[in-house]
Amino acid sequence: MSLWTSLEPASATVDPGGSTTVRLRVRNTGDVVDEYRFEPVGDIAPWTTVEPQTLRIYPGTTGTVELRFAPPRTPDATVGPNPYAVRITPTEHPEATTVPEGTLTITPFTEIRTELVPPTVKGRFRGRPRLAVDNLGNTKLTASVSGSDNGDQLSYDIHPSNIQIEPGRAAFVKTTLKPRQIIWFGSKEERPYTLAVQRSGTVPLDVEGTYVQRGFLPGWLATFLGVFLALAITFVMLWIAYKPQVRSAATEKLQEAGVSTLPPSPSVSAPVPTPPAPTQAPEQSPPPANDGGGGGGGGGSEEKKESKAPEDTAADAVTRLAAEKSGRHICYRAYVEGDGWTDPACDGKTAGTVDKGKPIKKLNIAVSGTKGTAGSAFVHDPASTNGRGHYNAPWSGAPDGVDNYIGSRKKDAPDMLGFVINVGDGTNRICQTAHVRDEGWHGLGCDEPGSGEGFIFGGTLTNSLWLEAVRFTV
Repeated sequence: MSLWTSLEPASATVDPGGSTTVRLRVRNTGDVVDEYRFEPVGDIAPWTTVEPQTLRIYPGTTGTVELRFAPPRTPDATVGPNPYAVRITPTEHPEATTVPEGTLTITPFTEIRTELVPPTVKGRFRGRPRLAVDNLGNTKLTASVSGSDNGDQLSYDIHPSNIQIEPGRAAFVKTTLKPRQIIWFGSKEERPYTLAVQRSGTVPLDVEGTYVQRGFLPGWLATFLGVFLALAITFVMLWIAYKPQVRSAATEKLQEAGVSTLPPSPSVSAPVPTPPAPTQAPEQSPPPANDGGGGGGGGGSEEKKESKAPEDTAADAVTRLAAEKSGRHICYRAYVEGDGWTDPACDGKTAGTVDKGKPIKKLNIAVSGTKGTAGSAFVHDPASTNGRGHYNAPWSGAPDGVDNYIGSRKKDAPDMLGFVINVGDGTNRICQTAHVRDEGWHGLGCDEPGSGEGFIFGGTLTNSLWLEAVRFTV
């Protein structure tokens, strides 16, 4: 053996996002000058640097190198003791390789991120937002979720109300908002509310949203009924109050003479006239199809934005398919970086590219027989401090047979990481599967009618990945 080592100290502690240094002393116990190479090994090797990486030591002398540990402030920095090691390889005697080992203790930290999807919901009797909670710390997150508003105007049905999330994972909390009083007549009213994520011994993390409560009947109808009722009451009161006193002089004379004024009973009943047939009201045009999602622009505005798109859009494809085959259909195409728009694909076929490293920038979707569709894009966030993307635009919706667009194909537009989508305002079933860079095809996910979901998410939340291809069925 021609080598002696010593770690000073053998055990160290470091905070995620910080750094600490350990000194490694090496003594050449051989009889020749030797050069030693130092290489970190083990699970925390990516966060370890050695200075210098090589050291030339004369016989009987000692050299020193410094090991610097800098774990990131991410869930990958596993809390607690973590073993580490350094492989020391002598140039003259490679068979005498030595691997001294030590222990690095990483301290715990907690960091969570919350987001309402969508932040604004609309409805007459209820709203169904979802709260996304990401555990960005390196310890398990245990918290409770509660709702509140100014004036106690809403009730909250939260499921689950208590959550446990492993480091680096996310959970969705389903929330049903119900107004305590129904607006029978009048315009819509905005009711701000707050969902609080409470961890034991800490200040609650508040997430603010808005519930837009619509009136059951429009305000003009209430005015019309009020005026009509007032006129009806006035007419009845005038009719009751007005009693004309008419007396006939001829009748008085006959009464004085004792002659009856009653006519004799007729021998044949007079026929009853037939009433006129009621006039049929003209048919009213049906209301426009529901845009299928909580807020956001419809397909019409997107068609203006896409005036330069290829003629064969998703709406063209779904219209042709619906003419050939009845039932529900969905067609879609992807704008791929460097390639442009793909041809429309329908009912489970693939749109995009697979294993070519080309991200999707924008999706064009159209449906038939589902009462419309709506969606929103989850995109790369260059300002992220936690490695996650974000939603950069409100929902966009379109009725049956009309193009809907999510994402952007402008210059320097962010890559799409994922999406949320529904059909028929969440009352119809839609399924999706997404192909993500380095992860391949994800499992099939569906938004089942009546489940309370309202939409389905597909893709990834991670900034370093991106969406490459999609498949949809309805």
